[in-house]
Amino acid sequence: MSAAEIVEIAVVGFAAGVTSGMLGVGGGIVFVPGLVFVLALSQLSAEATSLLAIVPVAIVGAWRQRGYGNVRLRAGLVLGLLSPIGVVGGAELANVLCTSPVP
Repeated sequence: MSAAEIVEIAVVGFAAGVTSGMLGVGGGIVFVPGLVFVLALSQLSAEATSLLAIVPVAIVGAWRQRGYGNVRLRAGLVLGLLSPIGVVGGAELANVLCTSPVP
């Protein structure tokens, strides 16, 4: 990886963080397009990278909010255990919709 690529990655990450912090929206609004257009990743790779980048942020956020008493652990565990079912169902639905012929 070249120095220019590292700088480009840092700029995309910084812009995504600033946008997320200021507007309260996910950094994916900047992060995914930045990975696609600046770093020439495929859409699938950019989305997967964005999802992976969320994991440490979510862990730190949950840990901090638990310290403030804002986390309902039981509800979070139920959602976490049931979400893979929704993920598989959503992926299957997307595959069906994306591969069906357009009239």
